[in-house]
Amino acid sequence: MERLISLHNAVFAAVERLGDGLLPLLSRLVFAGVLLGYFWNSAMTKLGDGFFGFLSPSVGAYSQIFPKQLEAVTYDTSQLGVFHWLVVVAGTWAEFILPLLIVIGLFTRLAALGMIGFVVVQSLTDLYGHGGIAHAETLGAWFDRVPDAAILDQRAFWMVVLLTLVIKGAGALSVDRVLQTLRSGRVAEV
Repeated sequence: MERLISLHNAVFAAVERLGDGLLPLLSRLVFAGVLLGYFWNSAMTKLGDGFFGFLSPSVGAYSQIFPKQLEAVTYDTSQLGVFHWLVVVAGTWAEFILPLLIVIGLFTRLAALGMIGFVVVQSLTDLYGHGGIAHAETLGAWFDRVPDAAILDQRAFWMVVLLTLVIKGAGALSVDRVLQTLRSGRVAEV
């Protein structure tokens, strides 16, 4: 029995050592495969016309982020203020920049924290701004044996992936790792 326990401990100690680099890398891969296209597609729908569309959001951008306020001004975005414009532009840019940073592994912890905040605001907007709170199936419930609710179920998995990156960093094959290696080399030279 002692040999079996020793073998178990040796095998899983190696797995644990590999996990520090592998788990965040897999989290970034899953994020890229499942959520990168989702967020970039969403951001594309927010861009206005022309070259400076990233500074002039579409009506759809306002309707996604401020649905009730836009409806209150009969979908005339000129009646909304600078605050609304700043939030929509920042949200659009965040949907492009934060996922990119996560996928390449640059400033990964900060990018993952930003995405957590983004997903929380997105979820609250879905629930309160778009009336999802009125639809129990949209919100969902934990421990209900039905795993496909858009808010509580799906976004819980998103959060686990993002929290893994906040806690563990980018892992192997990341720009963060390259920068850390370069910095360590410079420190050793001094």
